[in-house]
Amino acid sequence: MKFKQILFTILLSGITTVAVIWGYGKWASANHSYGLQQNEATPSNYRFAGFNASGLPPGGPVDFTQPAAAAIPTVVHIKTKTDAKQVNVQRQRQNPFSDFFGDDMFDQLFGGNRGYIPEQRASGSGVIISDDGYIVTNNHVVQDADELTVTLSDKHTYKAKVIGTDPSYDLAVIKIDAKNLPFLLYGNSDDVKIGQWVLAIGYPLNLETTVTAGIVSAKARSLGLNKDQSGNPTGGVESFIQTDAAVNMGNSGGALVNTDGRLIGVNSAIASPTGYYSGYSYAIPVNIVKKVVDDIVKYGTVQRGFLGIAFGNAGDMTDDAKARYHIPSSAFDGIYVTDVPKDGGAYGAGIEVGDRINKINGVAINSGGELQEQVSRYRPGDKVTVEYTRNGNNRSSVVTLKNKAGNYNLVKNDEATDLLGADFVTLDAKKSKDLGITGGVYVKKIKKGAIFDQTRMKDGFVIMKVDGKEVRSVEDLRTAIGAKKNINLSGFYPGYDAIYEYPINLAAD
Repeated sequence: MKFKQILFTILLSGITTVAVIWGYGKWASANHSYGLQQNEATPSNYRFAGFNASGLPPGGPVDFTQPAAAAIPTVVHIKTKTDAKQVNVQRQRQNPFSDFFGDDMFDQLFGGNRGYIPEQRASGSGVIISDDGYIVTNNHVVQDADELTVTLSDKHTYKAKVIGTDPSYDLAVIKIDAKNLPFLLYGNSDDVKIGQWVLAIGYPLNLETTVTAGIVSAKARSLGLNKDQSGNPTGGVESFIQTDAAVNMGNSGGALVNTDGRLIGVNSAIASPTGYYSGYSYAIPVNIVKKVVDDIVKYGTVQRGFLGIAFGNAGDMTDDAKARYHIPSSAFDGIYVTDVPKDGGAYGAGIEVGDRINKINGVAINSGGELQEQVSRYRPGDKVTVEYTRNGNNRSSVVTLKNKAGNYNLVKNDEATDLLGADFVTLDAKKSKDLGITGGVYVKKIKKGAIFDQTRMKDGFVIMKVDGKEVRSVEDLRTAIGAKKNINLSGFYPGYDAIYEYPINLAAD
């Protein structure tokens, strides 16, 4: 009897252990993956390139042919067209009649200060990251484009639409209407080592697919290139992988691939006095890319969490600056806190000016780029553990990240229209016909918001276009604005022939 009980206990323990392991695996998969690549079944392009079922190359010396063969079908050529348009030219001084008639009326009567921008065409690269047509590229490749054309390596061409962009990271997601496409599997940029071989793949100088090789020469580089939605360089996020793989104009948005054939970065910039490759190129780490892409696809905009500090590197500070921020004069490196706003998460967690930041969630922090890279992986409301040193003593605090507005809210794409501060109504067919138009958005009531603060728009205005693109409904309006922060609304007042334009900055305080 005792033997049966022991046997039963062992059997029950074994079943329980298997169940716990299985359950944890399911939980980890659900909570630590990104939407577009949750199921990492090996795509056909990897199998054709000779990778095994697990997506790994067979043993042997380093060979670039297999990762190149797997990646080439997933890197696309993006061609953009920006329509010719008239624009308002910045006034050097206010016209003397504006107090009586308003600038808009004066412009209509006398032509105003208007300029003409001709049609522009450009090109770059992108990486297919899902079999149903999602593509990641750089924001600067697609910014302000009116038309996007995507050509695959097999010469198939598609029209593409922008899903969302974010200049802070210089990333954008676009989509083509296609199925069963080859796509590039995500790697892990945390595992990237200085000195390892990498491939850069793209369409430089309007050439066909081009593959170059090099090594990783540095990590967490900051160049001061990226700016946030309002054009502020302090809001840019940079932690570039630096390589010596040859990259030129047109490579932007292309793939940086390891020898396992996995995406470890999106090529973004070069360091050059001539504008052409001179030895160094820079890629956005894929672990940042994954988070940004997931946010854009899920929410329409990036959910960025802020630690709530300003910081500086002790090696870049003068003795006077160190004294001002309570930093030891002997400190010659390390990231130190220089400001802690009271509405930020760090203030509530007890972090103070002069603290040296050592780790974020156990990851060592030695530069501003590394700090930005770690924090950028989280959303408002997420908690991170910050390890820091104060007066020679090691401390640790849990900080709940906030958004830029100082709260924990996640921002959704349609909230952009809320920032305008007005009640909008889609014109019905009868009203549109009476006005002699095919559709538009009626501004029913202007309330507190960007329209009230920045323009002279009045109730009753009919919005016809956003940045030159027609809108026929409130849904069209939301889609046209998307994640943009600088927009131009144009339309008319019923009963008047004049067309009015109202530039608005949705990122303005």
